[in-house]
Amino acid sequence: MKFEIQEHIGKYPVLREIGSGATSRVYLAREPLTEREVAIKVFLFDKHADAQQERMMHKAFVAEASLAGKLNHPHIVEIFDAVVEPDRSYLVMEYVPGTTLEAHADVATLLPVSKVVEIIFKCIRALEYAHRHGVIHRDIKPGNVLLSAAGETKVSDFGASFQQKMQDTTQISGVGSPAYMSPEQVRMEPLTHQTDIYSLGVTMYRLLTGRLPFTASTQPALTYAILNTEAQRPAKLRPELPGLLDAIVMKAMEKDPAARYPSWLEFGKDLSQAFGSLRLAGGSISDSEKFTKLRDFPFFADFNDVALWEFIRIGTWKTIAPQTSLIREGETGDNFYFLTEGEVDVTLFGKLLATVQPGRCFGELLYFANSAQRRTTTVTARSQITVMEVKADAMRAATDACQSAFNKACMRVLIERLVYSNQRLAEAA
Repeated sequence: MKFEIQEHIGKYPVLREIGSGATSRVYLAREPLTEREVAIKVFLFDKHADAQQERMMHKAFVAEASLAGKLNHPHIVEIFDAVVEPDRSYLVMEYVPGTTLEAHADVATLLPVSKVVEIIFKCIRALEYAHRHGVIHRDIKPGNVLLSAAGETKVSDFGASFQQKMQDTTQISGVGSPAYMSPEQVRMEPLTHQTDIYSLGVTMYRLLTGRLPFTASTQPALTYAILNTEAQRPAKLRPELPGLLDAIVMKAMEKDPAARYPSWLEFGKDLSQAFGSLRLAGGSISDSEKFTKLRDFPFFADFNDVALWEFIRIGTWKTIAPQTSLIREGETGDNFYFLTEGEVDVTLFGKLLATVQPGRCFGELLYFANSAQRRTTTVTARSQITVMEVKADAMRAATDACQSAFNKACMRVLIERLVYSNQRLAEAA
């Protein structure tokens, strides 16, 4: 067998270079123990750079390295390790095969509107999570959001980030990409999460229209436009855009932070309303709409974002016609359902036992059995309903966090059912 010597970065065998920039190169490598593929970002410290530039590069590395193992979210690129060696410093990160959103930021290559809304919603969830952990990104733009080959969204490149608990080591003045900078960032004022809200608004504007809200031939002219000029509304550049989306983008890009969305939650709430209008226009339900709907149900109170996204992905969303029986007593089954819209009747030998309301599971006892079991009741749609169908085997294969959250939710439901049954028995006595 022929032995091939591979270049290594530390303990990681390098497979190939996958990207480069002015200050770093990114390599695809393999983690020796797990055999997983990772991306290694090597910082190129220029020995001939002036002291200020070298200091900024060092702070950028420290800012991103300090996040290793801290931001665990399905829509943030995870940093596994940070290494400082005599001749180089590098980060070991999650490898996300795909492209950045720059590939979909021009008029000829725009994504469907519904996909853009879904991407922005996932960015909101990611950046809200980062903010709760004291991190402000400060360089949100299409080039720093990855779209995987499977269509997933990942926020990346926290090299410009500002961590509220590490102000002395991570504050870097004048960072960011000029066209996406908020007015307060341009003025080098103290920043809050609202600077990321503004930059995400500009990113959304670009993904919807293929154009930037402000352009200029010189840096001073661009700065003046950001501070003083009103952007054309997205709907004027693309008349087919729903008015709600147009209003959301403009609110996110308000020059005065006080007029902008005060929180990621408010931004997300408005954006979630756009899902319904897009569906009326013929769009199919998106993962983000599912997330918004499920998050509002008390059943999912114990699910963190990671567990809820996982639950969504193992299920199948279905619309069922009235009088359709989803479960029949005596039949063998291997699935259960979560009801999101409408009502279902639970009967035994033709006698009504209960009516299930939205926000409840039914048929879930099969999940707790080790094999397919016979149904003990019949469940029929009283009206048109929307359900999420989950295979019991898929739930058993879910992560411990997802299963634990689901088990807690089912335990609460079981207790409520027992209390209800006891009340019925007491009334009949």
